[in-house]
Amino acid sequence: MTCPVFPTDFRDTLDRLFLWRRDVRHFRPDPVAEATLDGLLATACLAPSVGLSEPWRFMRVDRPDRRAAVRADFARCNAEALAARTGDDSGRYAALKLAGLDQAPHHVAVFCDADPRQGRGLGRMTMPETTVWSAVMAIHTFWLAATAAGLGVGWVSILDPDRIARILDADPDWTFLAYLCVGYPQEHADTPELERQGWERRDPHRRGWIIR
Repeated sequence: MTCPVFPTDFRDTLDRLFLWRRDVRHFRPDPVAEATLDGLLATACLAPSVGLSEPWRFMRVDRPDRRAAVRADFARCNAEALAARTGDDSGRYAALKLAGLDQAPHHVAVFCDADPRQGRGLGRMTMPETTVWSAVMAIHTFWLAATAAGLGVGWVSILDPDRIARILDADPDWTFLAYLCVGYPQEHADTPELERQGWERRDPHRRGWIIR
C-alpha cells in the first residue's frame, strides 16, 4: 500500500486547524445533526491507543435531569475554587466564563477503561497510565474533527470526578476524564479566550527543544 502524499497546501490548512482549535464557552443553541456527531465519534476512534486497547468511552448526556445535576456539581466546585483564591486573583477568576453548560446543545462525557481486556496489556506493564493518555488522544482527535466541521468544543474540568461518574451511572471500572460541551460557537477566534481576557499568555520558551 502506498502512503498518501500530503501537499504543502494541505499542511498549511492543517496548521490553521491547529491554530483555530479553541476551548469554546459561548455556543449557539442550534443542534448538530446526528450524522455529524456520529462522524466525529468515528474520527475520534481513529486515535492511537496503547496495544490497540481503545480504552476511551464516549457517553452522550441528553437527559435534562442529569445535565442539571452536572451543572449543579460545576457550580459547587467552581464556588470552592473561587473561595480558595484571594485578592485581585479572586476577582479575575470570578469574571471568567468557565463553562458553556447552559448554552451548548450537546454534552459528551468521556471516560477511560484504565485496564481493558482489549490490547491484552501490551505496553502497559511499566506505564499503566498509557490507557488514560490514549483516551486523551481520542478527545483531542474529536476536538480537531469538530473544529474542522465548524463546531466548537469546551472541556469542563471544574467537576468532581466521582460525583460525575455516579450522576451518569458509569461503569465502576471507568475513570472520568472530560466533560465536553459541543455545538456551534457564537464566534471563532485564533487565540485562547483566557489570553484574550488577560488571564494568561503563551510562553514562547515552551516552543523550544530541551536538549540533553
